[in-house]
Amino acid sequence: MARRKIRRLKKWIYVLSIVLVLGIGIFLGIHFDVLSIFSRSKEEPAKKKFTNIEVKAPQDYTVRLFMVGDALIHDSLYRDAKFSDGSYDFKPMLERIKPIASKYDLAYYNQETILGGPELGYSNYPRFNSPYEVGDGFIDAGFNLVSLATNHTMDKGESGVLNSVNYWKSKGNAVAYSGQWNSFEDRLEQTSRIYEKNGIKYAFLSYTTWTNGLETPNGKEYLNNVYSPEKAAEDIARVKDKADVIIVAMHWGIEYSLGVSANQEEIANYLSSLGVQIIIGAHPHVVEPVEYINDGKTFVIYSLGNLISDQEGDERLTGLMMELTIHKHVDLDDNVTVTIEHPKAELTYTKSNRWGKRDFKVYPYSQLDSSILGNYQAMNDKYSGIVKSRYPELEWGVTGDWYYGNYK
Repeated sequence: MARRKIRRLKKWIYVLSIVLVLGIGIFLGIHFDVLSIFSRSKEEPAKKKFTNIEVKAPQDYTVRLFMVGDALIHDSLYRDAKFSDGSYDFKPMLERIKPIASKYDLAYYNQETILGGPELGYSNYPRFNSPYEVGDGFIDAGFNLVSLATNHTMDKGESGVLNSVNYWKSKGNAVAYSGQWNSFEDRLEQTSRIYEKNGIKYAFLSYTTWTNGLETPNGKEYLNNVYSPEKAAEDIARVKDKADVIIVAMHWGIEYSLGVSANQEEIANYLSSLGVQIIIGAHPHVVEPVEYINDGKTFVIYSLGNLISDQEGDERLTGLMMELTIHKHVDLDDNVTVTIEHPKAELTYTKSNRWGKRDFKVYPYSQLDSSILGNYQAMNDKYSGIVKSRYPELEWGVTGDWYYGNYK
């Protein structure tokens, strides 16, 4: 009997031991799971927070801007570009400029004569009308920024302007143009437009101070953007807070004057006070000085002269091509600073034959020799001196191999 009680006691002790061991195991398992879950719940947010930290650094952006002067298309030029089938090709005339212009982000020129198309009849001075293929040639060469407000805008009346605007609109986003529109609504839309390149937002406006007495019809002043201080102030106010840089093309000055007029200086300083950083001048048909004004905030090219024309005299066949670097710096506090840097310049020359097929071609001065222009070295010294007269530090020579500096 005693033995049976002892065996039964041992059996209960054995069962209780197993239950105790299992209980302890379950308890420990639950305990460590809870600790693990709790630990993960505390660690995971910290880990997530750490992995989502953004390391902020200053940012730099650059746009390379190339500029040339007037496309002044005399009848000798469009006759030289004409084929027997009635088509035109101006591309060979620009074949030595294209390898340079095509390297830049933005490439500007001034379309001096109206592109009114064949239906209005092509014509020469004093009331020009030029083929659409002029624009095709410049676009092919890499130009994507064109000024249209000139003293010849109204040479073919309203029809000429509307044909010109339709031509440029047909190019879509390939070209930014300013200075001519087909309605007030079109003018408001285009003058309020902000373009963007390489992270830099820019606005582009074009005005003329000259009309050759050919005024726009009352109620249709949108056809030619004639300058006034009030109009410029309104246009610039619409884009100033949206654009990093404002570029204005000005048709101003005195024809064939190598100096800067008081009126040019007055307008330049006024535009600079409104926030314009780059002013590109046309109309004199010869080169004029360049300079920084307003403590370096604005760079002014008073006249680029003619890029291509058949005017008489080497000074009117000589133009200026320039490059600028637009630099945008964003610091750690998101403050934006825009500077216009590293201006470089070089002269251009329109060469043609005197008799027979004229074979017009634009040359950079660096590609000239005495067989093309006998006195080219003396010409280079003279006109580079005029261009540098207000900014002697100007670097000479434009190749498209531009300055990268520390913000490559």
